[in-house]
Amino acid sequence: MLVIHGGAGVERAGMTPADEAAARAALEQALRAGHAQLKAGKPALDAVTAAITVLEDAPMFNAGRGAVFNHDGQNELDSAVMDGASLRAGAIAGVHRVKNPILLARTVMEKSKHVMMVGDGAEAFAREQGVTLVDPSYFRTEKRWQQLQKALKEEASGKAHADVETAKHFGTVGAVALDADGHLAAGTSTGGMTNKRYGRVGDSPIIGAGTYANARCAVSGTGWGEYYIRAVAAYDICARVQYAGQSIGEAAKAVINEAIPKAGGDGGAIALGADGRFALPFNTEGMYRGWIGADGVPHVAIYQDEALAEPAQTP
Repeated sequence: MLVIHGGAGVERAGMTPADEAAARAALEQALRAGHAQLKAGKPALDAVTAAITVLEDAPMFNAGRGAVFNHDGQNELDSAVMDGASLRAGAIAGVHRVKNPILLARTVMEKSKHVMMVGDGAEAFAREQGVTLVDPSYFRTEKRWQQLQKALKEEASGKAHADVETAKHFGTVGAVALDADGHLAAGTSTGGMTNKRYGRVGDSPIIGAGTYANARCAVSGTGWGEYYIRAVAAYDICARVQYAGQSIGEAAKAVINEAIPKAGGDGGAIALGADGRFALPFNTEGMYRGWIGADGVPHVAIYQDEALAEPAQTP
């Protein structure tokens, strides 16, 4: 089983039919890429990184190629992966030249003694390890540049808490997978928040906040990162499953649709259990999301009112 997201906070008003079609096609491509790894008997971590690499390369998502701009007009990328069977994890934050941050996060996990690397040090490690680096111009898309200009204009006019205030917190990609050996893995990648300043880092690369996996549960979040960090959201979902005996659906709903909104935040998540059951809760108008099971048929959805077909064993 492979479940993915391309970020919560999607609004119909800002989507053209062409945008929707491109997003759905990219989600399907990511699901097929991850499923190919699982079908070949590869570990869950391979499926997660394969799926996320596709989403990072797709310019409509806020990760990799389509990352948003910070206050200084730069792209700052964050990512993390975690292997549920071994509890090994790797994370990177604040990089500007790494084409696929998820691959560097995995390299940190597999080729270093550390869990998290940031900024120039992370890029130096990427160079040493042969992880692909690109000119920062690779990440520039006109849509993201205009979003920054709008945010800067509203900030200058004192309207920073207008419509972009909520929208700018969203856009992350993630995947969770269950392999043939019953092992779970999770990964998340993001460009962070439009107009972010001072090296801000959100929840995505923080193990337990935006990304977490153990033997029972795997989670990737998307939303207002500050709230996910405070709630230790990804870990809390897994802890509810492991220690409180809650189902994946109950645990994910309690954190994403209850605890985080009560604190003032919003967003979504994907959560997958060792029994193959999964949940995709979110409290915004839309969240790019999808899943693919053993039959290799991809299922994708964008908006809250879309019914997403689920496998028979999933309540």
